[in-house]
Amino acid sequence: MSAQSELIEDLLRLAVESGASDIVIKAGKPGFVRLSGRLKPVEMDIIAEEEVRAFVDQVIPPSFRRGWEQDGQVDFSYVAEDVGRFRVNAFRQRGQVSVVFRHIKNRVPTIEELNLQPEPLLRLARAVDGIVLVCGSTGSGKSSTMAALLNWINRNQDRHIITIEDPIEYTFQDDKSVFQQREVGLDVPDFSQAVRSVLRQNPDVILIGEMRDRETFETAMSAAETGHLVFSTLHAGSTSQALTRLFEFFPPDQQLQARRQIAGSMRGFICQKLIPALEGGGRLPANEVLHADATVRNLLLEGQFERIQGLLDSGNESGTFAFNRDLLRLVRAGKISKGDALRFSPNPQQLDMNLKGIFIKV
Repeated sequence: MSAQSELIEDLLRLAVESGASDIVIKAGKPGFVRLSGRLKPVEMDIIAEEEVRAFVDQVIPPSFRRGWEQDGQVDFSYVAEDVGRFRVNAFRQRGQVSVVFRHIKNRVPTIEELNLQPEPLLRLARAVDGIVLVCGSTGSGKSSTMAALLNWINRNQDRHIITIEDPIEYTFQDDKSVFQQREVGLDVPDFSQAVRSVLRQNPDVILIGEMRDRETFETAMSAAETGHLVFSTLHAGSTSQALTRLFEFFPPDQQLQARRQIAGSMRGFICQKLIPALEGGGRLPANEVLHADATVRNLLLEGQFERIQGLLDSGNESGTFAFNRDLLRLVRAGKISKGDALRFSPNPQQLDMNLKGIFIKV
């Protein structure tokens, strides 16, 4: 191992031991780690640009090297011995190399360990077909939540599960199900080709790492319409934003057809934020969940998207609920502070009333 790798692996080891989720390396600066959502500098010597560049040159998989040289950015997985597994993004900025690491824990967490509400999410995991989208900003824990749902299927159902990831984050051990995990760049040349070919691989459940574009979404809808259950993530902060993003994939003259397809294929949305925990540091997920029951499907079909927020706020027996209801649950359980709940709430005035026991029937 080179001196450059030893330096950076020592930084990774320190970060993992400290419970950091991310490590940021910029040439000419010390390393930075993200602890409980906050970026903090590490007390260490600055890392020279030559050290960062040499590290990337040493660890980048050969199949990614041409893309790195041409595009100036690359995503890949990296395993540091006796430290752990990381999702890596290397990129150039102002002619220099920077690297961001995301620590991937070896064991797939359970729904209970993530402090999620089990039953609303398991109703989605039990679906026979359709699309389930896990939404949130970067670093909101989408991948962990989706992995927990897939591993519940793995432990309880006999399914053939194919994942398409860029790169692979969690690795699954076959239980009742059989997993096939395809990493873009290593197992398949590009994301589009993996998505196009997945239906020929006899899956029951498909994980598409990210809903990137119209082609990906149309493939997901085609899979859903032919009896497959599809999980994917979408960068959207709420159900309303997620719906906007989906319909932006389609031009105006195809909106009617899009509404029909989306209404028929969607099974639900899980939107997530991470909130600072009161005990033990770290952060806890708060969710907004929309189950696409008959009422929701009709609203989607008719284009009455503005009425969906009312369904979320009122909740129903299908397990649909808005962020405020989950924030209220976490405050009452002593898991998060009232101040943080109000800070992360999309409607803090309503949440403040709820905390006082005042509820307005929607």
